[in-house]
Amino acid sequence: MKAITAILLSVLFPFLSQAAEVTMKVKCRYLNIPISHQTDRHRLTFQSKGIDTLSVEARLAVSNPDYWVFKDVSAYRGQSLRIVYDGPAEALARVFQADTIVGEAMMYREANRPLYHFTTRRGWINDPNGLVWHDGEYHLYYQHNPYEREWGNMHWGHAVSRDLLHWQELNDALYPDALGTMFSGSAVVDTDNTSGFAGKVRGKQGIQPPMVFAYTNDGAWETQCIAYSLDHGRTLQKYQDGRPVIDSHERWQSHDTRDPRLFWYTPGSHWVMVLNERNGHSIYTSSNLRDWTYQSHVTGFWECPDLFELPVDGDPTRTLWVMYGASGTYMLGHFDGRVFTPTAGKYRYATGSIYAAQTITGTPDGRRIQIGWGRIGHPDMPFNGMMLLPTELTLRTTPDGPRLFSQPVREVQNLLHRQFSSDSDLTEQQANEHLRTLTTDAGLHLRARLSLSYATSAGLRLNGQNIVDYDTNQNTLNGQFFSPLTPGSLDLDLEVYIDRTSVEVFVDGGLYSYSFERHLSDNHDGLQFWGRETTVRNLQVDTVDSIW
Repeated sequence: MKAITAILLSVLFPFLSQAAEVTMKVKCRYLNIPISHQTDRHRLTFQSKGIDTLSVEARLAVSNPDYWVFKDVSAYRGQSLRIVYDGPAEALARVFQADTIVGEAMMYREANRPLYHFTTRRGWINDPNGLVWHDGEYHLYYQHNPYEREWGNMHWGHAVSRDLLHWQELNDALYPDALGTMFSGSAVVDTDNTSGFAGKVRGKQGIQPPMVFAYTNDGAWETQCIAYSLDHGRTLQKYQDGRPVIDSHERWQSHDTRDPRLFWYTPGSHWVMVLNERNGHSIYTSSNLRDWTYQSHVTGFWECPDLFELPVDGDPTRTLWVMYGASGTYMLGHFDGRVFTPTAGKYRYATGSIYAAQTITGTPDGRRIQIGWGRIGHPDMPFNGMMLLPTELTLRTTPDGPRLFSQPVREVQNLLHRQFSSDSDLTEQQANEHLRTLTTDAGLHLRARLSLSYATSAGLRLNGQNIVDYDTNQNTLNGQFFSPLTPGSLDLDLEVYIDRTSVEVFVDGGLYSYSFERHLSDNHDGLQFWGRETTVRNLQVDTVDSIW
């Protein structure tokens, strides 16, 4: 590793010889870094004795920054830190130390900050990574660019929660290195220490099980690597001896081999890795999370695989395996620990902003809980991207066979405060009278059964934007083909979550869901049902608390 780093620096630093640089003794917790999107990206490198060199790209502001980002430099405290920037020296001169973050007083209070969806303090986020429950905490790792609100410099961000709603953002857990940037992956708890990573670390109950992470290094081509944590996921140590643990570039002749998904296969007493490779998902197996053997391949998926078993209608004697990819399409089938055999699909359970969703490993109550990346913008904010609501996945029988359902986890109910409910059938006009009392810049939740009388369209608008547009003639729901659970029905069961920048809609108990960006508008018409002779049944409206 030291040799690789030396080679990298020997190539890099001739280009930095004319660059600006500063050396400082670290006395504070943070470096505050000004960012301007009116400047180009330039190489920004951090060096300190005994700590791996970090080299990223950043748009340092010469004057009037668009916003400030930060780097936690606690690990460098008391040491000399050399910072090299191959952009304007006057921009580097504006970087300064402090024990607070510029703009900290307004953090989580910004005008376009989602109220109850996870967002990072600063920078860009995309795919959720390493979703795992361990010792009372849910861990959410995620693709993160901490240096600006656009994609790049992929790190693994990290947040923890005890209720899937209120998240505490921690320091980034994985950083770019000599092999490349940190692309997506997953995490498991190695309860029996099959990896041996626990070593001599012991607690009152004996060896404390390590958390083990598989991730993609994106460099000249993509390879798979392993990291582990012995401090409840706070610090990740990259496994160097066998790095990378999988390099399948020669097999596939493709750059695209990424997003390893780990799980323990109990019947075979071995680990499984599902890996997207070129045109589908491959299966690898291991006894120790270090040495991996290729087993099989299923075509037809792209990026961010997941594979898990679910009971049909809650019956543990009747199960199917679900395989899906980043786009939200899935197949149902059987899995013997080495080969996934599809028997039905592909189907789609969600559309819109959702992408690269992953399920949480090891939930204490056995629920299969999923979190997806919401490709939602946040205008004029120092952050970009968000996580959608965590949902529970189930398999249920429908007239067309078993299908995947997705509904918000029950914990979300703790955020709701009832504003109105009615057991009566309401006309569109009557329902709208109640909706006019709502403040739509707050978080809102709505349930209703929409009954149509004509083969025409009807739905729900928010400040002029259609959030539900159901066309029974074309059989489309917001432009996507949709057929209700009951054939021939003109009814639609709706559950709608409205946040400052996003809308999520769950239809017919989660048979289908979609999400999209809420438009910022000068229209203040509020929420309104619309349609010809439409009946609104079981209307319920709640405000939603902020999680911050």
